[in-house]
Amino acid sequence: MEKITKEDVLNALSNVYDPEIPVNIVDLGLIYDVNIDDNNIKILMTMTSPACPLGNYVASMAEHQLKEEFPEANVDIELTFSPQWTPDMINRNARERLNL
Repeated sequence: MEKITKEDVLNALSNVYDPEIPVNIVDLGLIYDVNIDDNNIKILMTMTSPACPLGNYVASMAEHQLKEEFPEANVDIELTFSPQWTPDMINRNARERLNL
């Protein structure tokens, strides 16, 4: 098994899109932290709003994507709302695509 890198994890997560915004969760700035310890991947992420009705769905899509990409890994997704997400967290390329 090759060592999983943060870049590998972020590349995999860039295939997960917020259903309400046509931008992936990495470019949206929803991924706060990635920790990799051997074959354990822990993701700290947020949603665009604490009231987001699709929060658990997006988190489970992220978990599914990582398990598909790294079938030998244990994946743990933790949702947080501290700090609260703001549109300023969207990366520049995504901001341009959204005309922000």
